[in-house]
Amino acid sequence: MAHVTFSPPYVPPGQVAQQLRDRGYAVLQPHDTATWLGCELADLLVLAPDWADLPPDEFLKDGGRYRRRRHSCFIVDGDAVHQTPHRFHWQPVEYNALHGGMQRWFAPMRDATVHTAAWLGMMRAMAGLAQQALATRPERWYIEAHQFRIDTDGGIGRPTPEGAHRDGVDLVAVFLVGRERVKGGETRIFEASGPKGQRFTLSEPWSVLLLDDARMIHETTPIQPEGEHGWRDTLVLTCRRGGFLQDAGQ
Repeated sequence: MAHVTFSPPYVPPGQVAQQLRDRGYAVLQPHDTATWLGCELADLLVLAPDWADLPPDEFLKDGGRYRRRRHSCFIVDGDAVHQTPHRFHWQPVEYNALHGGMQRWFAPMRDATVHTAAWLGMMRAMAGLAQQALATRPERWYIEAHQFRIDTDGGIGRPTPEGAHRDGVDLVAVFLVGRERVKGGETRIFEASGPKGQRFTLSEPWSVLLLDDARMIHETTPIQPEGEHGWRDTLVLTCRRGGFLQDAGQ
């Protein structure tokens, strides 16, 4: 049977904030991602090798060895971007039934990545979009950054082993960094309190899905090998006002 994929519903970068307000999500193609972030696409593409050396995720409750990751946290206040001292990642069970309630310590992101102009622009763009689309007064924004590699060396790789979920934040960005020798990995988004949904496959490096997390549920289907050493790399950013989840008493 042929493997069917659906193209992402791309929008121009100037329509992202309005699309988030109207529909709860927006998808940008790579060159428009770079425009939104205020950099060249080449500045993003040069970051990709950092995903080739991610440490294993030691917290997978399904016993899998298919996920590698790094994690760091940032605070954006106006134009100021501050990286916090390294901290654990935490989610309540209401948002992550599989891994919620755990203090998960992952290796921090590399300085060579988070000190680039493109990265600092990314932090400001995320906070700026959240402020424009989702806030009614000036806010300080708390951003968690996750580098993921899902591989198929053991067979099936699961980008979202917890299933369809929300993250308990304001804005979520899922950037596709790259994919090689895999099939599957379809993005699925659903209204949290309605019948509408979308399904599509991100395949172009540095295309991005942006979600109003209060309104949308999301998941990515498993990937399967189409050759040896297949993988799918993503960067997931979550942006929240009022503090990180574990600081806000959630």
